[in-house]
Amino acid sequence: MALRWGIVSVGLISSDFTAVLRTLPRSEHQVHPPSGILRVKEFARKHDIPKAYGSYEELAKDPNVEVAYIGTQHPQHKAAVLLCLAAGKAVLCEKPMGVNAAEVREMVAEARSRGLFLMEAIWTCFFLAVQALRSAVSQGILGDLRVARAEFGKDLTHVPRAVDRAQAGGALLDIGIYCIQFISMVFGGQKPEKISAVGRLHETGVDDTVTMLLQYPGEIHASFTCSISAQLSNMAFVSGTKGMAQILNPFWCPTELVVKGEHEEFPLPPTPSKEFNFTNGAGTVYEAKHVRECLRKGLKESPVIPLVETELLADILEEVRKAIGVTFPQDKR
Repeated sequence: MALRWGIVSVGLISSDFTAVLRTLPRSEHQVHPPSGILRVKEFARKHDIPKAYGSYEELAKDPNVEVAYIGTQHPQHKAAVLLCLAAGKAVLCEKPMGVNAAEVREMVAEARSRGLFLMEAIWTCFFLAVQALRSAVSQGILGDLRVARAEFGKDLTHVPRAVDRAQAGGALLDIGIYCIQFISMVFGGQKPEKISAVGRLHETGVDDTVTMLLQYPGEIHASFTCSISAQLSNMAFVSGTKGMAQILNPFWCPTELVVKGEHEEFPLPPTPSKEFNFTNGAGTVYEAKHVRECLRKGLKESPVIPLVETELLADILEEVRKAIGVTFPQDKR
């Protein structure tokens, strides 16, 4: 039976996700009318969808929509998620799920109280290279883990939302979350014992560049640097007593993995659409298929990105923001 998707918002990431859905068998995935305020009709024409809604409320009320994909900007996530949950929809929400930990916990509590599926859309977790790394770690191929490191940096200062405090811009929420999630993944979702961070702020008050050090039980260390003004290596690695594994650039949507010197490539699935807004956009297919698998099994959350991990990532992000002095309007509510 096909999974019936509703697309909330018609921005760049929503366009990539919809383009991928349209390449999948209609017996497995169907795209119902998208919703938005601006450019929604243009979006529908681009993806050959016969109808479009002018509001999120209309989509939420559509009985034909089974799961809502939330692709709005960060501060609009909570309202859109709660709206769709209240209408009985399963929800896949782009990262970060909330601007702060309180927002995330409110959404998680609502989904659990209603018995509905909710997942944070961190697409990195489903790339085949990442799955292979997860397997290598769990099988002990790297031995006892000792150190993990990730870097994500590129000049995004020309992107208005990236430097807009009102839109919860900055490096941490937009790209740093990938670094934190990588570290959390390789260390099994453990809560760090100690967190320290330094950061440089942009003139608008958002975080420009952040470096963080985490200590985990057993004196295991992890660190990352994220930046919206500096080009970095954009790679990630984890080292253990038996060797090292590296996810090559770009580590947040990778097709290459090196484990103990052995290089392996994981080509993206072929797709008729080549006009993606983001690097390796075709890789969203893995995430979409995972959501369908979860819902067809009757799961209320993903075993790959469980809600407890989404809450942990939100806690870490908030602690780092406090350490470097970054606040958003939502923090005062």
